[in-house]
Amino acid sequence: MSSLVSAISTGAFAFSATNIDDLVILTLFFSQINPKFRRWQIVTGQYLGFTALVMASLPGFFGGLILPRPWIGLFGLIPIAIGIRCLLNQEQEDESAAIEPPCEATNQNFLTKLCNLQTYSVAAVTFANGTDNISIYVPLFASATWESLLVILGVFFTLVGCLCYVANKLTNQTAIANLLTRYGNNFMPFVLMGLGAFIVVDSGSLTLLNLS
Repeated sequence: MSSLVSAISTGAFAFSATNIDDLVILTLFFSQINPKFRRWQIVTGQYLGFTALVMASLPGFFGGLILPRPWIGLFGLIPIAIGIRCLLNQEQEDESAAIEPPCEATNQNFLTKLCNLQTYSVAAVTFANGTDNISIYVPLFASATWESLLVILGVFFTLVGCLCYVANKLTNQTAIANLLTRYGNNFMPFVLMGLGAFIVVDSGSLTLLNLS
């Protein structure tokens, strides 16, 4: 019983310490909801991105090796690219969202929806923003037993849902919703580019430029 409580508390603490910054990004995503960008895409993308982080950290449990941190930090280029794309196509996307019939999504099958670009954009940002999590998850998984690992992963994926719920609820707060709805489209690209730049610099990826 004590091992179960320990695994739950360890999982909750590790998740809170490494994912609280995702709350800001998720809140911004939820504030951009429109006929082309749905809540389920954000939630699905968040789960896909977090699952990729877990998979990248599992070699620690099996005693394997992962990429050096500077190479992992190159994933920071993904939110930079997404931010630039959003900035360049902002007006065009707004116009297409305004004329697209909301019911169009109902004619798509599940696989088409799952492969939606918006979903993978959220997943990519989630993964890039969480690359530093790997350095924490690897030793955490390495010290875990099979039983405690399953408990920790269960806590992780439960808290991902809670994080999405809280972020969505924050956009329902009048003051926050009005602020994000009015200005979210304008500063979201810069948030993504800034996030990507921080990931690249913080991971020491710039040192790769010195390779000859």
